[in-house]
Amino acid sequence: MPGMTLTIRRGGTPEDVAAIGELHALSRRSAYRELLTPRELAGITVAEQQDKWARRYAAEAGTHRLHLAERDGTVIGFCYLGPAGAEEQAPAGTGVLNAIHVRRDAIGSGVGLALMDTCLAEFAALGCHRALLYVVSDNTRARGFYERGGWAADGVTRTTPIGSAAVPVVRYARPIP
Repeated sequence: MPGMTLTIRRGGTPEDVAAIGELHALSRRSAYRELLTPRELAGITVAEQQDKWARRYAAEAGTHRLHLAERDGTVIGFCYLGPAGAEEQAPAGTGVLNAIHVRRDAIGSGVGLALMDTCLAEFAALGCHRALLYVVSDNTRARGFYERGGWAADGVTRTTPIGSAAVPVVRYARPIP
């Protein structure tokens, strides 16, 4: 992909939401292939993720932000963020980075970093002074990415469903400049 221009743009069309549903399913299968059983991985389907994202985006479009990374018109990554919900017991001005996913063949090409920069700028524009995210506890590659970006685990843990598995996740936090 060298030589192709990376574009980050705001998303929200039905086609955008379908594209991120597909990318999310493929990204999860790739990222968690060493962490989940084959049966659990098989439960992460494109159709299910597209349906979940269509419902979620319809419910949160007024409060959340979706950005897509594209090369040559093809979606190769996305990020999704919004305000912290009551379950976070976080002070006002706290945002949550709900997702950054990058197509497997684009990992290490700067797409994730460009999406992270977009998220931080968006949090600042929304008036956030702090941001949170959750990452799968055993996903060392993702944890390293966030730690290099100034995020730090804050001691909060929980489980989250991924396909048919209940997976332990750890919360990270960082100030917003």
